Amino acid sequence: MRRRSPRRLLGVLAAVTVAFTLFGSTSTAGAADRAPAAKSAAAAAVTPLSTSTPVVFVHGYTGNASNWVTAMSVFQLNGWSSSKLFAYEYNSYGNNVTNAQGLASFVNNVKARTGASKVAIVNHSMGGLVSQYYLKVLGGNTSVSHLASIAGANHGTTFAGACLIYTTCQQMYPGSSFISQISAGDETPGDTRYATWYSACDGVILPYTSTRLSGATNNNVLCQTHIGYLADTVVLGQIARFVAS
Repeated sequence: MRRRSPRRLLGVLAAVTVAFTLFGSTSTAGAADRAPAAKSAAAAAVTPLSTSTPVVFVHGYTGNASNWVTAMSVFQLNGWSSSKLFAYEYNSYGNNVTNAQGLASFVNNVKARTGASKVAIVNHSMGGLVSQYYLKVLGGNTSVSHLASIAGANHGTTFAGACLIYTTCQQMYPGSSFISQISAGDETPGDTRYATWYSACDGVILPYTSTRLSGATNNNVLCQTHIGYLADTVVLGQIARFVAS
């Protein structure tokens, strides 16, 4: 029997690994309604992912662009070019109105740089507040095709009580005028597709259901910590496929 070369065996292994990464859809996240497994698998096999939309990542309180290293790697595995992936940084101790205005300028720059008419936004934690203010109050939904909120503080968190010396934490506390403004009326305005990922094991977003948005596809992750999401390649893969849908 002819022996396969080590190089050929490695190539086969790599191909199988990439295929599993791109098309595997089972995970600990499970609240959103899904089509039957066989139908989903067949669709994934024949429908290529649409990866032309630029993605803007928005970090959480005290975060920075480095929070998105794993996420960007997952998006690249799912077909995105690194030239279509951007991380927005803002002042965690300033004012989320100013931070949202900065996000608006950042998105406009990304659109001009890439020639795209819309971007997708993926946020984490307090980045949910920045994103929601941009989409709802500043009218940014017309420039956003998809919004994915990972453990977003979308209705506030009592955890912010530990840092109320800062305006951003005051705004992040449940019942603040800032949260009242972004949650009043339609929480998912425009033609943007919205989805959230939240978990009872979060530990920082309290209550953990604060992340859910009315009108969004809300995915209840079985058990993931607040920071753990940033390295959760399964959830991040789901988000990449959501943005590509």
